[in-house]
Amino acid sequence: MSGLHRSSSAPLKNGHGGLPPQELLDDLCSRFVLNVPQEDQQSFERILFLVEYAHWFYEDNSVEKNPSLKSFSLKEFTTLLFNSCDILRPYVPHIENIFKDFTSYKVRVPVTGAIILDETYERCLLVKGWKGTSWSFPRGKKNKDEEDHACAIREVFEETGFDVSELLNKDEYIEEIFGQQRVRLYIIAGVKDDTTFAPQTKKEISEIAWQRLDELQPANDNVISRSIIGLKLYMVAPFLSSLKSWISSHPPSMAPRPDLPLKGVSMWKARNSTLVGSTSTAVTESQLTRPKSDAHHHQHHHPHPPPSPPDTGPGESFRNFRFDKAAIVRAAEARFS
Repeated sequence: MSGLHRSSSAPLKNGHGGLPPQELLDDLCSRFVLNVPQEDQQSFERILFLVEYAHWFYEDNSVEKNPSLKSFSLKEFTTLLFNSCDILRPYVPHIENIFKDFTSYKVRVPVTGAIILDETYERCLLVKGWKGTSWSFPRGKKNKDEEDHACAIREVFEETGFDVSELLNKDEYIEEIFGQQRVRLYIIAGVKDDTTFAPQTKKEISEIAWQRLDELQPANDNVISRSIIGLKLYMVAPFLSSLKSWISSHPPSMAPRPDLPLKGVSMWKARNSTLVGSTSTAVTESQLTRPKSDAHHHQHHHPHPPPSPPDTGPGESFRNFRFDKAAIVRAAEARFS
């Protein structure tokens, strides 16, 4: 692991290496962890989701405005915030177990998104993550009390800038189960291939492209995660068989077009996506299609942690956590007096 090379329980000092000042950490802790509804402070899985939102804000805003600040992984940032936040500091000795439980919890939160097809159903829209080289359909984890289709609309807009709210049919979807995680992708067919796409969140998506379905076939029976043209498709391949069955029973209104490129076509690509603090290709607001209803689009950084799944875990450190409101008030008064 890069960055902080120290034990998780060791205090972090604002010395060499661009660690954020205490004032910034206080602000992040107050804004994202303390000033949220009480129900979101009742378990560590929700607390860690709030810390994750704080981490996104720090990386997307604080580091971007002040490049001298250090960039952290989520685990490093969690350690930093726990050490600096009065109400979280008592749990620093348990942070390894807390983070491990959180990681286990996250893979059980349901995911929804969309399979976007062009007018001929020959191509689908894929997105590539900011780090790494894997492609996927636009999708993401559900927020607390969020319906499947609303999550799909929100996530597709966040990752592509395209509003599918008028095109989504709640009954047209493909669903797969990966371990304990349910992934539902709604089929959005007939999208014009010259549609403008651009992500609405920073440092999450590095490229958006139309990819030909006939090129997304597995390289062989033993390698389902890599296509015949070499794309890494871990989260795409499991849906292809069901998608082809759907297409065979729903013929497109437009005939196949021999003039379409034989290869995938990139519709948006970030500049220097692997570099910390890099910028993305600029897209003016007028180019983007926004969702019709604000209910469909929650900002990426709003702290609405997903609901807790049935209590089959995680560990005791999650279930036994409760905020001590009196201690919060005392700590705040002590710090700002």
